[in-house]
Amino acid sequence: MTLAGTYLSMFRAVDATAAPRELASLGRATAWLNSPALTPESLAGKVVVVNFWTYTCINWLRTLPYVRAWSQRYRQGLVVIGVHTPEFPIERNVDNVRHAVQQMGVEYPIVIDNDYAIWRAFDNQYWPALYVIDASGRIRQHHFGEGEYEASEIGIQRLLDEARIAGGGRGVASVEGRGVEAPADWEDLKSGENYVGYGRTERFASRGGIGPDRRRAYVVPGRLALNEWALGGEWTIGREATVLNGPTGRMAYQFHARDLHLVMGPGREGKPIRFRVLLDGHPPGNAHGLDIDASGNGVVVEPRLYQLIRQPKPIVDRQFEIEFLSSNVETFSFTFG
Repeated sequence: MTLAGTYLSMFRAVDATAAPRELASLGRATAWLNSPALTPESLAGKVVVVNFWTYTCINWLRTLPYVRAWSQRYRQGLVVIGVHTPEFPIERNVDNVRHAVQQMGVEYPIVIDNDYAIWRAFDNQYWPALYVIDASGRIRQHHFGEGEYEASEIGIQRLLDEARIAGGGRGVASVEGRGVEAPADWEDLKSGENYVGYGRTERFASRGGIGPDRRRAYVVPGRLALNEWALGGEWTIGREATVLNGPTGRMAYQFHARDLHLVMGPGREGKPIRFRVLLDGHPPGNAHGLDIDASGNGVVVEPRLYQLIRQPKPIVDRQFEIEFLSSNVETFSFTFG
């Protein structure tokens, strides 16, 4: 996900004479997971991949199988470093990140960049972003967004060869993303990421618009146009998150995509919050995602991305609705795939 909330893919080789100042910024880390602190000195002579990520980002989740495979295949001479720079407040909690790392099977070193020090040193603007650094500590290529996996891996192999480091053989790693890590259905994707906080949301359709930072009753209109969304019940729409105040509440979204995800959490009290999902007014059946059953039932138990819909073809415009059965749920963004 980018700061603009759009899908982006850019690949570029970088001038090998650029100064290696970026690696020095690792010393400004908030914390390290899976590893003691790494320094430019400890990384000297190794090829390094720096991967900027944040754990609720669907774009990063779909790149994870490749980064995970490279860290294993080229471990003799390659060091993969995941720089976790948070987008939402829930991602600043190191325990949340640690839990996500364990759940996702991420074993390579993770550096916590809560102050954006490493992000700024790389002059980075995107999640995910991949920087490939040679054995002398210089950035040689980068890629922003999803895709270009073969080009990235060939670049890693080339730098390992330059450093005379034994690699993992020729060809590229065989990768199959599953669950939320599966590639998007780009051909049928007509809905883009949308935040639900007033700072960055688009196409909010409840009558009267947004009442920022105050508790207010909202009503879902009878009809939504494609990519419009709405609320029903008593909610507080904040800059980053929208929080349910009433005992029950609804969110509705008209979308066109195979997958629909919602980033959400149980709020400050941390109590599980039950919910049910409808698709065009009916239980989703075989269109249910990983985090609900065929009847549409699910539970918010922790702050993360929830996959709510994964529908079979044909993909058409559908109306998604989620009803929360108790208060205090925090919601952050819709993403699609």
